[in-house]
Amino acid sequence: MDTMPPIESVIIAGLNNSQSNFEYSMNELAELVKANNMEVKDRLVQNLDRPNSATYFGKGKVDELTETVRSLDVHTIVTNDELSPSQIRNLEAATGARLLDRTALILEIFAKRAQSKEAKLQVEIAQLKYRLPRLRTSANQSLDQQTGAGGGSFTNRGSGETKLEMNRRTIENSITHLRGELDEINKSAVTRRQQRIKNQMPMVALVGYTNAGKSTVMNGLVRKFGVDEDKQVFEKDMLFATLDTSVRRLTLPDQKQFLLSDTVGFVSKLPHNLVESFKSTLAEASQADLLLQVIDYSDAHYKDMMETTADTLADIGIKDIPMINIFNKADKMEITYPTLEGDTQIVMSAIQPESLDMLTDLIKKSLFKDFVTTTLLIPFTEGSVVTYLNDNASVINTDYVAEGTQIEVELSAADYQRFAEYEL
Repeated sequence: MDTMPPIESVIIAGLNNSQSNFEYSMNELAELVKANNMEVKDRLVQNLDRPNSATYFGKGKVDELTETVRSLDVHTIVTNDELSPSQIRNLEAATGARLLDRTALILEIFAKRAQSKEAKLQVEIAQLKYRLPRLRTSANQSLDQQTGAGGGSFTNRGSGETKLEMNRRTIENSITHLRGELDEINKSAVTRRQQRIKNQMPMVALVGYTNAGKSTVMNGLVRKFGVDEDKQVFEKDMLFATLDTSVRRLTLPDQKQFLLSDTVGFVSKLPHNLVESFKSTLAEASQADLLLQVIDYSDAHYKDMMETTADTLADIGIKDIPMINIFNKADKMEITYPTLEGDTQIVMSAIQPESLDMLTDLIKKSLFKDFVTTTLLIPFTEGSVVTYLNDNASVINTDYVAEGTQIEVELSAADYQRFAEYEL
């Protein structure tokens, strides 16, 4: 029988240098801690214009941290920023506790949640790149657990090579090997995307802050229009509940089809190495015809979340793609929903069928605005064309005349050109 690991008690600590969203980022840090099966026992904050180069916090706050660690019998401190190797080393020496900065915390969460081989490789690469400049803090320790392969392949090297150099080379070789594996997976993904483009299947990608409800939106649409209703994606009220990109094909009642992908969620101060490693996964969004940004409208900091999403999309080179803003979780607020603001914004709840219907209409307006309504006369000898149209297009009306089958139909630009010879 599986048992949950014990919850680890931690202290979270942050440096406030007059950031406008500092309190928000500290609350988010507490949620990240919770997502990593940890419990916040205390929260310490220091107002300081700039970090101390040696210990990040000033001496007085370091002393307070040390005393708090002892009095609460806590063994881990989690900081709200990424720290330098020397800052980590000095704080651990002073407090006697393990130091986990925000970047390392997010990497731990990703490592625990990754399910597919692709996600696991991406996270492992990001972890190794994070550890590489921090080797001096653990130069005398074996890297067997950190790299998976261990340092055994270097035991016969000349005595002139230091342990630190061997460790660094071990990690660099591991990164190269993992990148090679990831490249092979990415080649298959690129082939699949090229096939979709060739088949002219429109792509819609869900993007946005973690825990905004992307998976709930996807599951709602899959239940209504999915080819296989059983292919639901995992959803839970937790930061980074899902990491793996899922792609589902949806068929609307009028036979229009599109692919819907659910991408990894964003968070403020998302580690650069992690963004870099997940670029291949986020390529689904970069190839999309339409982005759906899911926003937790019930969160007072939703504008900060939208800004983080915009910054992250810019970091991975996604721009100039049409976007619909979905202000989700309206059911948690005392407002009327669903409501529209033009053709690019909707206030809704992903658990309400009426909201999903209104969202579907918005998606159709954006994705299929170039569709053409026309009347075709198909000779009786071309029955396969009629079958194709009935299966793949929105047929408005069908009549049988002496010359053949007369069909009023809504067609994509490609199908309109394909069947232009039959147009009346």
